[in-house]
Amino acid sequence: MGAGGSAGGGGRPRPRPQGAPEGHTHTVTTPEDGFNDTIHAPNRLRICAALDAVEEIEFATIRETLGVSPSVLSKHVTVLSDAGYVEQRRGVRDTRQRVWLKLTKTGRAAYHAHLAALRAIVNADLGEG
Repeated sequence: MGAGGSAGGGGRPRPRPQGAPEGHTHTVTTPEDGFNDTIHAPNRLRICAALDAVEEIEFATIRETLGVSPSVLSKHVTVLSDAGYVEQRRGVRDTRQRVWLKLTKTGRAAYHAHLAALRAIVNADLGEG
């Protein structure tokens, strides 16, 4: 899948943790399981979450939602764009230049795979894996 993660299968069992019941195995989720370092950075994860909920959103709206400076948001959007996860569209609204952001199909798939990997980690830690 590229740029930090793939949408592969489950984790690999490892020996049961000390004190765990007999027969208990603990699943380790690896980067091959969809964990995505590019998306995982907190601001980039929040950007993807915001974009996943809409078709597209204005740059200024995400900046206000995240409470970051334009330069910080721009840096994170550039990383996501370079990975092929986010597209930028420039246009005019109210006679002012605006930038709209949207997740690409690849970005949406990578974000969903990353969420699944995070759930697998949490479930494994809770003994549900």
